[in-house]
Amino acid sequence: MIRDKKILIIGSGVSGIGAARLLLEAGAHPVLYDSNERLSQEEVRSRLPENCGIRILLGELPEKEKKETEVAVLSPGVPIDLPLVEEMRRNGVTIWGEVELAYHFAKGKLAAVTGTNGKTTTTALVGEILRSFYQEVFVVGNIGNAYTKEALRMTEESVTVAEISSFQLETIESFHPQVSAVLNITPDHLNRHHTMECYIETKERIAENQGASDTCVLNYDDPLTRQFGRRVKAKVLYFSRKHILDQGIYLDGSSMIYGDGETRTKICEIKELKLLGAHNHENVMAAAAIGIAMGVPVSQIRSTVIRFEAVEHRIEFVAEKNGAVYYNDSKGTNTDASIKAVEAMTRPVVLIGGGYDKHVEFDDWVKTFPGRVKWLVLLGATARQIADTAEKYGFDRIVFAEDMEEAVQLCAQKAEPGDAVLLSPACASWGMFKNYEERGRVFKELVKKL
Repeated sequence: MIRDKKILIIGSGVSGIGAARLLLEAGAHPVLYDSNERLSQEEVRSRLPENCGIRILLGELPEKEKKETEVAVLSPGVPIDLPLVEEMRRNGVTIWGEVELAYHFAKGKLAAVTGTNGKTTTTALVGEILRSFYQEVFVVGNIGNAYTKEALRMTEESVTVAEISSFQLETIESFHPQVSAVLNITPDHLNRHHTMECYIETKERIAENQGASDTCVLNYDDPLTRQFGRRVKAKVLYFSRKHILDQGIYLDGSSMIYGDGETRTKICEIKELKLLGAHNHENVMAAAAIGIAMGVPVSQIRSTVIRFEAVEHRIEFVAEKNGAVYYNDSKGTNTDASIKAVEAMTRPVVLIGGGYDKHVEFDDWVKTFPGRVKWLVLLGATARQIADTAEKYGFDRIVFAEDMEEAVQLCAQKAEPGDAVLLSPACASWGMFKNYEERGRVFKELVKKL
């Protein structure tokens, strides 16, 4: 289906470049297109193989290109209801996402992780668990390493764990992990999916091609994922922080236990973990469940989870300055993630929030402030909305910042010895930064200069 075909790649980010490289190697004729006319040909070409000859189109796509396209590969950031994409679909163009393209070429055993929050930490930990037992392991997807970049390197002996976002799940067809996981589902990306029902259905697509011999790991404490467990075709392996499970992974007091229906095996004590917060206990249980479903012995899982440290930008310790500790939770791009970060703090918090407007409410986040948050420093497009919400609930210790530099300076002024300064914005970074990684790195650099 691919060799010698002209294939249009829409989007020139990490996924688009990965797709272009894969298609070149597979003998196709990729054309790389990005509607952002402010990009330069030179900048895009610098990320492609030298002298590869790929055509790059920027700005408006010529009609001739639309008519000649047989297959279009969408980067995750490209909405499937974009007029261009809908026009192509009407004209019979095959529409694939970058993940579907990669899966077409990938080999070996695959675990795929989705959920509103915890995907990156869980995926990174699963990667370490798999490396403790298997020789050839790939960690790909939304975690920052394009699936397309690694697909052709995979063999039948490979094991892969992929972090998969709802944006990537919109365009799957044959994508079929042997082990899937849905960690949780809370409101997010409604500017893209429009309704909560659509968002839930999209997340659940991760298991749509699974059968009875596959495994789906689900959160027993989340009503949506527990309900999904009754409909899924794969075997279900639950994890729970609040309930004792006959089969699954659960917390019994301070002990993390795996029950297989007959015997119970202790994985570890919570105090042995280096990850902060109840939400991270869920991430560890999910990762352990995936590891077990992928054939890793519990002894290997135990030794891995107790040495694993937080991933970058997820409640990441940055520094101690004048007696206050600074944490980077730039990955907290929605209210549920930021709630968990705030609740994980064991000190009074000076909190940096605000950013891109994804059309969500901030009430639940603000309700966690009493007894935890001392000051709220706001920036970005949602600053006024968040402030209004906070004031509605009687929280008025609010200051506004023009940019991250001013936000860090204000935090340094407000924080006292024994406090925690937490960047956990509850919003995406777009509009001020390229992505949450850049936002987190800027924050860390500014803190280290204090």
